Amino acid sequence: MGFVSFAGRVLFASVFLLSAYQEIIEFGVDGGPAAKVVAPKYDTFVNHVTLHLGVKVPEVEMKHVIAATIVLKGLGGLLFIFSSSFGAYLLLLHLAVVTPIVFDFYNYDIQKPDFVELFFKFTQNLALFGALLFFLGMKNSIPKRQSKRKVAPKTKTV
Repeated sequence: MGFVSFAGRVLFASVFLLSAYQEIIEFGVDGGPAAKVVAPKYDTFVNHVTLHLGVKVPEVEMKHVIAATIVLKGLGGLLFIFSSSFGAYLLLLHLAVVTPIVFDFYNYDIQKPDFVELFFKFTQNLALFGALLFFLGMKNSIPKRQSKRKVAPKTKTV
């Protein structure tokens, strides 16, 4: 069972690791194509937050945002392979922040093809989020191994 669990974690983490690897290769000086795709979506998200919540979101450079996502996916994926809860939390943070911004199906009309594609990818990320929550729940529910050393019973004194 140990090998199957390890293989499952490797396959699961490969989604994040390969994505991080691709973004590293394409990064360049401006954040690469990922920054060009995310920038307008991030601006729309900031406008929604400012309009509906009245909160001013600080200015950030897209290349720094992309670099942060690379670190979250890369480090989180590597740590997750070795069954680290911290790695799972990093991947959860990445999914919680990136999913509603990048897959903004709610900004599109339901009749448009973009809506279906973005909604499909949004639900895929929700499934990944749920799998990480399941991993953390299972990891916390399994008791830690106790040492096999037997403790000598105390003798009664009369």
